[in-house]
Amino acid sequence: MPRNSGAGYGCPHGDPSMLDSRDTPQESRQDTSVGTSQEKSKTSSLTDGQPLSKESLNHALEFSVPEKVPKAQWDTPEEALWTTRADGQVRLRIDPSCPQFPYTVHRMFYEALDKYGDLSALGFKRQDKWEHISYSQYYLLARRAAKGFLKLGLERAHSVAILGFNSPEWFFSAVGAVFAGGIITGIYTTSSPEACQYIAHDCRANVIVVDTQKQLEKILKIWKQLPHLKAVVIYKEPPPNKMTHVYTMEEFMELGNEVPEEALDAIIDAQQPNQCCVLVYTSGTTGNPKGVMLSQDNITWTARYGSQAGDIQPAEVQQEVVVSYLPLSHIAAQIYDLWTGIQWGAQVCFAEPDALKGSLVNTLREVEPTSHMGVPRVWEKIMERIQEAAAQSGFIRRKMLLWAMSVTLEQNLTCAGSDLKPFTTRLADYLVLAKVRQALGFAKCQKNFYGAAPMTAETQHFFLGLNIRLYAGYGLSETSGPHFMSSPYNYRLYSSGKVVPGCRVKLVNQDAEGIGEICLWGRTIFMGYLNMEDKTCEAIDEEGWLHTGDAGRLDADGFLYITGRLKELIITAGGENVPPLPIEEAVKMELPIISNAMLIGDQRKFLSMLLTLKCALDPETSDPTDNLTEQAVEFCQRVGSRATTVSEIVGKKDEAVYQAIEEGIRRVNTNAAARPYHIQKWAILERDFSISGGELGPTMKLKRLTVLEKYKDIIDSFYQEQKM
Repeated sequence: MPRNSGAGYGCPHGDPSMLDSRDTPQESRQDTSVGTSQEKSKTSSLTDGQPLSKESLNHALEFSVPEKVPKAQWDTPEEALWTTRADGQVRLRIDPSCPQFPYTVHRMFYEALDKYGDLSALGFKRQDKWEHISYSQYYLLARRAAKGFLKLGLERAHSVAILGFNSPEWFFSAVGAVFAGGIITGIYTTSSPEACQYIAHDCRANVIVVDTQKQLEKILKIWKQLPHLKAVVIYKEPPPNKMTHVYTMEEFMELGNEVPEEALDAIIDAQQPNQCCVLVYTSGTTGNPKGVMLSQDNITWTARYGSQAGDIQPAEVQQEVVVSYLPLSHIAAQIYDLWTGIQWGAQVCFAEPDALKGSLVNTLREVEPTSHMGVPRVWEKIMERIQEAAAQSGFIRRKMLLWAMSVTLEQNLTCAGSDLKPFTTRLADYLVLAKVRQALGFAKCQKNFYGAAPMTAETQHFFLGLNIRLYAGYGLSETSGPHFMSSPYNYRLYSSGKVVPGCRVKLVNQDAEGIGEICLWGRTIFMGYLNMEDKTCEAIDEEGWLHTGDAGRLDADGFLYITGRLKELIITAGGENVPPLPIEEAVKMELPIISNAMLIGDQRKFLSMLLTLKCALDPETSDPTDNLTEQAVEFCQRVGSRATTVSEIVGKKDEAVYQAIEEGIRRVNTNAAARPYHIQKWAILERDFSISGGELGPTMKLKRLTVLEKYKDIIDSFYQEQKM
């Protein structure tokens, strides 16, 4: 029998579309006194020459004490659960089990000042030295940015788009845009001018903030096609020459001095929690990206409760230290780095722009984060780096590492929940693994998260062998980030954790194994897609449930297991439904030389597969090279091949490697549920999948339709009838 979908509910049931207005807001802080900032914060180059003293803070706070929200205001909530208008408002999905009263981003930040004003908020490197900005300074910078945007003509419900790498300027520009009544819209730094044009036009960007001349050039090319654009601000490099309506960050911040504090506070006071403040553009595999509208309540509620579910600590208990390096245009990084940081007083330290090309580990060593998040590909790159270092180390050191990882993995797989470790496991950790974690910068890291894409069992096992648990979360841009979270207290290997308290889940159209479409409800659910009513209605049903398009199952304890995308489900010509992910995962587990495996067979007579090999990445571009990784070379040597490059294997059809892969595929087929699940043909591609090649999206998700089109000739050759 299909499992009852009620197993996934995280709170008592109520009308899932009505806001409970019985709750009253907490009294807001009236004391505006804030202590002096840390000495190291005073020397920040970002605040040099800017009046960020205790007196200027108190002067700003005289105007910005949040008023109590009138109770009657929430007794007549908006009727609609969704909107496609940037200036629209929606009814909030408040569950009785988690009834935090709705509040704005400004109120969240303002209340954080009382607790965290003196603490270091943002850490960044200038001339090889770490500098810091306190929360008090951060707040004032955001207010000055807000006034600067107003001076440049930012209109309500129009956007400030940011095209740049993570930095303090990204953060206080984002917060300032929200304070000023605008909407913050991140654009991936890898975007083409055409992609920038689409987003900037769709979100009605009045101001675009860029970091470098390279990004500025993109905007200059498309400015004439952007009728709402009034100004560009550049913060890392000066413009090549003086241009009208192009400002340096210093010039921009000075503009804000012309706007009275009272004018800004009138705008802040008029803001409502159910209004849009963030736009996240999805990197869809087909068509134009969709603008996911997130409300102030989406942001403030998720920053609090989503992070609590992941065991993120408030600074009163322990100040969390995180490294910001993933694109802030993606919801995972934005909610984790930017908004959660404000909620709990975390210290956010910014990596270098070349973080994913190799410098991230150096930053981790210097900062020693207490909490860290990476997409699966980041964890895989760390794994490959360790494997390469081990391969080049001496025989004894290598054997010690393999022994330590082996005993630790066995302990973590067999006694995952036990705090009592055998002597050998503790010895292995003391002698070997603690030193490895320290070399990686994880000596103080208590929580390591991943999300945005599936992670292989091989990678999870590798880090368990280092005594590093990787905690999964599950959510979408449309759920403001995490709707499910794992933590030290909510962990099950291969699962995406449990539903965040106050949120709900149900599975629809379940099969005999309990697998169905994952549908979500709660304060995390987005407002709608900007200017896309049809797409919004497809995603949100009449009761306000978000239909994710993801397939999964819930175990008896409420842990979620993702089995794939409904749209990716392969239906063979014989009518068999084949989820590709488990088969692809099995191939990668069986054959450690394989980097990517993509199953094919929709409306075909049998299944086939495209394979790529693990290769080193170009340190400058992060593009795949022809050189095999150390792990791949080891595989070749074990099977009797001397190949060290992809071209040697594919170009010469290396007999030993091809035979080993064929045998691995046979083993996978032997373990398959039935013959229709067998892989009958396969091919190795000459180049691994990559973002630049178009096969992977910005978060390293496989773009299956692109792969099908790009390698159409190879795929068609699998199914050509043999001529007599």
